[in-house]
Amino acid sequence: MRLPRVKPEHAPHRFGDGTIRLGGVLYGIASEITDDDGCAWAVLNLMDGTRSPAEIAETLHSAFSAVLTRAEAVEIVDTLIASGHVEEAAPGPCAELSPREKDRYSRSKDYFRWVDLHPRDSGWEPQVRLKQARVLVLGLGGTGSHAAWSLAASGVGRLHLVDPDVVELSNLNRQLLYTEADVGRSKADVALARLREVNSDIEITAASATVDGPADLTRLVRGFDVLALCADRPREPDGIQSWANAVCAKAGIPWVSGGYNGPLVSVGVFGPGGPCFACVRAGIPPRPGADYAWPGVTGATAGLSGQLVAYDVVSLVTGLATTPPGYFHGVTLLDPDGHVYARHPARPDCEICS
Repeated sequence: MRLPRVKPEHAPHRFGDGTIRLGGVLYGIASEITDDDGCAWAVLNLMDGTRSPAEIAETLHSAFSAVLTRAEAVEIVDTLIASGHVEEAAPGPCAELSPREKDRYSRSKDYFRWVDLHPRDSGWEPQVRLKQARVLVLGLGGTGSHAAWSLAASGVGRLHLVDPDVVELSNLNRQLLYTEADVGRSKADVALARLREVNSDIEITAASATVDGPADLTRLVRGFDVLALCADRPREPDGIQSWANAVCAKAGIPWVSGGYNGPLVSVGVFGPGGPCFACVRAGIPPRPGADYAWPGVTGATAGLSGQLVAYDVVSLVTGLATTPPGYFHGVTLLDPDGHVYARHPARPDCEICS
């Protein structure tokens, strides 16, 4: 990093006992530093975008030579830069994105720079990863229509949409890609046309096709980086999520699956590096009557489901995911404290995890 500066959203605060807090506790990205001698506080104030890391370390060593060696000063500077609360004040060029793309995704960049805890050269690296990504969206109903829209708007470079159904009037309370004029038309065809109007800078394709078994799914996921599983048929047990669990594990790609059961909206994130869908699900007590995507849903609950799927796909693609795959999360909308999170270890006898 040439000219480090603390991100404005992560401005440090020093408490009376010498503890320093960076970032916001409410946003889940705060760090606390015990700084009895004031060295870290001095470095953070020197990181204003006008000095190189070497200059900061030298200034720190000069001010604290009684308690710090030069090597220790360099280590403190390097540690704070690596914390993710610091950005490059003089970002380098980004040839991978056109001026039009930089304008389109400028607000995305602002978001990524806030939440990204990896030091970057230009700040555009997460967006470039999205541009290079290939994502398969399977199912274009309540969850899938919202997820597909969000992924297209976010700038996923290659998006393939698959759904066998036609638009029905009862879909229109929640499936935002379709209008009354589309009733009776192929969802895949309509979604393709709508999303190309949303973002003409990416490649979008679609197919009106049914997935009848693991072999069909194996053919579909070939060549993609992530599967956004938004289809709900066939249902579990031994349904399409179980197929995805085995197929994606064999292909070595992550997958995200979302759904809703009345006011409960939840999403699962699975893939290399974490326990599989079957292991996490085995650790969750069965809920009588739970049948995701049926029967009650509104535009809001479907939208939350789809947007959470898109968010997790983007997090996987950009490398901004803070939790390794292998968990369910979501919200229970009628409970103010109803955050859902479930993660269970891999079973020793699991054929997929082992």
